[in-house]
Amino acid sequence: MREQFAILLLAVQFLTRLPVPASAGFTPERLTASTRYHPLVGVLIGALVALVYALALLAWPPLVALLLSLAASLLLTGAFHEDGLADMFDGVGGGLTRERALEIMKDSRLGTYGTAALVLALGLKVALLAAMPPSVVILALILGHGLSRFSSVLVIATSAYVRDHGTGKPVADGLSRESLVIATGTALVLWLGLALGLGPVPALLGLLGLALGHWGIRRVFERKLGGYTGDCLGAVQQGSELGFYLGLLAWL
Repeated sequence: MREQFAILLLAVQFLTRLPVPASAGFTPERLTASTRYHPLVGVLIGALVALVYALALLAWPPLVALLLSLAASLLLTGAFHEDGLADMFDGVGGGLTRERALEIMKDSRLGTYGTAALVLALGLKVALLAAMPPSVVILALILGHGLSRFSSVLVIATSAYVRDHGTGKPVADGLSRESLVIATGTALVLWLGLALGLGPVPALLGLLGLALGHWGIRRVFERKLGGYTGDCLGAVQQGSELGFYLGLLAWL
């Protein structure tokens, strides 16, 4: 249990800006294994964001509460995944060749394609959640953040990392069967929670939307790069989260 807790703390450290005790005990092996807890850390992020939303509702209109919760999510993660989304679209949109695309994705400057993707993603996220009742928003935030992190884990498990180094390299050295089982089990529990909370139809529509978001983003970068980078994992998370919200809103 002590080993698993240390691995969980490294997952929190990798995906968020939350302070982690130095006693967590970093090792490359533990960091690689930390992918098993990415969906669980996503739940933590979603719960904190939902808490900000719920508290903000006590004083301000729903739209203001949503914007404050979005700001909280960006602060909690350091805009980790949003940055990946923007960099990926800059690369695949502006790079005529695979090598050029990878070079552009390493550039810290934000280009036209990345800016457009980021603005659309953030705007669509707010618009989708604003159209839901507050009780559904809270559930959607918690489960959406958790399930979309599992979507990124699936990319690690089934695709090839195309760089020799980079942000995603520490967790791309191989996903063990144990890690995949734990991540999948967590995602299944989350989905069952959604089915119990809202019913089987919205649960299926949310899952379908998430799968389409995963497939759509993945198709874009794998056709260009032949695999994934750390930026692509962030883009998949964002696309899957948006797809999940789209599925739920189709039910509503």
